[in-house]
Amino acid sequence: MRTDRGRGGKGLAPYVVGTAAILGILLLGTLGYSYVSYSRLIDARLHGERERTLPRVYARPLVLRRGQALSRRELVTRLNDLGYAQRPEADAPGEFALERGVIAIRPRTSELGERVVRVALGDRIQRIEIPGRGAAEAVELDEPLLTALMTAGREKRRRVPLATIPTYVQQAVLAVEDQGFYSHPGINPIRILAAVVTNVFGDNPNLVGYSTITQQLARMFFLADEFNAELTAGERSYGRKLREALMSLILERRASKDEILELYLNDVYLGQRGSFAIHGVAEAARLFFGKDVANLTLGEAAVIAGVIQSPGPRSPFVHPDRAVERRNVVLRAMADEGSVSAEAAERAARERLQVVARSVDNEAPYFVDMVSEQIAGTFPGLTTQPGQVDVFTTLDLNLQRAALDAVREGLTRVDRLLARRRRREPAQAALIAVDPRTGEVLAMVGGRSYNQSQYNRVVAARRQPGSIFKPFVYLAAFEYAADEGRADLTPASITVDEPATFTFDDQVWEPRNYDDYDGEITWRRALAMSRNLGTIHVGEAVGFDRVAALWKRVGVGAPPRAVPAITLGVFELTPLEVAQAYTLFVNGGSVRPLRALQRIETAAGPLRPKASPPRRAARPDTTFLVTSMMRSVLNEGTAAGARTAGFALDAAGKTGTTNDLRDAWFVGFTPELLTVVWVGHDNNRPLGLTGTQAALPIWTAFMTAALAGRPDLPFNPPEGVTFAEIDRDTGKLALPGCPRVYHESFLSGTEPAEYCEIHRW
Repeated sequence: MRTDRGRGGKGLAPYVVGTAAILGILLLGTLGYSYVSYSRLIDARLHGERERTLPRVYARPLVLRRGQALSRRELVTRLNDLGYAQRPEADAPGEFALERGVIAIRPRTSELGERVVRVALGDRIQRIEIPGRGAAEAVELDEPLLTALMTAGREKRRRVPLATIPTYVQQAVLAVEDQGFYSHPGINPIRILAAVVTNVFGDNPNLVGYSTITQQLARMFFLADEFNAELTAGERSYGRKLREALMSLILERRASKDEILELYLNDVYLGQRGSFAIHGVAEAARLFFGKDVANLTLGEAAVIAGVIQSPGPRSPFVHPDRAVERRNVVLRAMADEGSVSAEAAERAARERLQVVARSVDNEAPYFVDMVSEQIAGTFPGLTTQPGQVDVFTTLDLNLQRAALDAVREGLTRVDRLLARRRRREPAQAALIAVDPRTGEVLAMVGGRSYNQSQYNRVVAARRQPGSIFKPFVYLAAFEYAADEGRADLTPASITVDEPATFTFDDQVWEPRNYDDYDGEITWRRALAMSRNLGTIHVGEAVGFDRVAALWKRVGVGAPPRAVPAITLGVFELTPLEVAQAYTLFVNGGSVRPLRALQRIETAAGPLRPKASPPRRAARPDTTFLVTSMMRSVLNEGTAAGARTAGFALDAAGKTGTTNDLRDAWFVGFTPELLTVVWVGHDNNRPLGLTGTQAALPIWTAFMTAALAGRPDLPFNPPEGVTFAEIDRDTGKLALPGCPRVYHESFLSGTEPAEYCEIHRW
């Protein structure tokens, strides 16, 4: 019996060995197959990452001008926008240094060679000195990078080489994420063993683990879907961890340590800002602190490193106390590792956390969205192709920041006014500023906060223009007068501003003024004071069909019907369309199409969008008459508050308030800058405020900042325009005793021949 059992045991041995050998071969085959498959996958992804360049969007070059309203702090912010590094001395291109009362800048632009530009500042730029050239009126620097265009999802990332990320930023991340990064082969066996022991003998129902930076990168690049599914289910799997470890070992053999760290620092998830996911330390530096990554302080670097493990709970925006607590943990770890001295860590731990409140809005996201849509429509597939794609736009970042400040402060004021009237619904606003001579869009704010709403009211909100349409009624009248040779339709002509009833297509319309009626009033005065009935009577005198025909020549929006209500803008336009229409007042009657794209640089060469030619809508002389009348809106009319608030440059404009105080508008312009402001509610409920109350203060604040230090440019009259001294009340030639006299403009030959009888003595 014993012999039989012995033989049986010996008989089983070959089967056991064979089975083990087969299992070993299968295991080795599986590992080998996995190794080869993962290697190919990793090689392909690494090749793609090495070749990958996200499409980048740039603003127009930063120009510094003597007299420009720019403080020392604001100029430092602009230099951070350009990616300039702050150093004790500006020794290399792309560096700046802070000196007593002066900022020394070493530009990257080749035009200035190796010169260091010194900018002296107070509350504005007082002096610009260029060695070898002396004092300069202006200096042009680089184009600031606004953002990278993502082809999928809503992400914010800014790829930078490892060499431009300060050492202490790298050390802060390594101190809390992977202290042995430069010594392990991709995984840390000791830490993995400790995690296994915890999982086997611990009472935590979920698996715990430790991941090196290489493992985290493998997870982000290749296993993100599995990892996110596990997070959603509230569990972890050994299978995914094994695949992650194997990929990490392969990754370490396919890329250098520095390349792995660079990929990680550019891709690591660092939380949400509004609707955007923040990826990479360079983007976090911009969105957390408004700085280029090269200019982060030690404490700020520690904040970013501390966010990595728990981006939500340790967000410096949502949970600043937790962010500071974690920052100090990072600083102590850095001191323990010897990355920084204990004294430096202690100083950084005492820093007050200061984050940028409107970080996403600072990158002109509404404008970038519009540009992205234009690129997709004009050059389909361009942003998804491999290689360089750099988009250069018309945006002026100085003006964009001024627009953001003006809208923010203006809406705060509107909120206070609405609160007094027990209206709790917050208002929205839109602002677009353009160079009317070229049609270039210089600034755009599409709403109160891009974080809260990505709806761009500048391009998408269609609202009644109300009284801002009135200048086109007078322009139609002057066009009619010029065509017919009539001398009785001039800015000094008299209209009747009294209640009246109008009938059209068997419908009765009884419009009213917002406040009072003036009786007989000159056309200039009717426009300046935005008198509804006075303007309607002008439209009636020349024909509502002629008003509609003029607007059709303007070519903006859908043509409205030729009914009496057209005179009060009872149809719909967007703020962008209003801005385009108003360009004709600077361009002698020609409408300048707006544009946001200058050029696109690609690996295959530059691309330029096709330019649309100006469209002639009116004569230069008739257009000038209306522009001159709109100067009175600011000087003595409904927008005189702009003068009271300190805006002194020559300008023209028009307030607008629609029925039931639903929408508030102001459009105003100088010969070099045109700005449209709208304030209202997204649900189209009445705002309850006029254009003078809600929109004008925003326009005034923006234009004051935007044009600070700029010369006062006049509106030059074209040929065919003459002037005469006119009594304001009668519209006739003024006498020495007339108390209120206008230097009025006329089409040549239409000046009045009669003198004022009221003030004769």
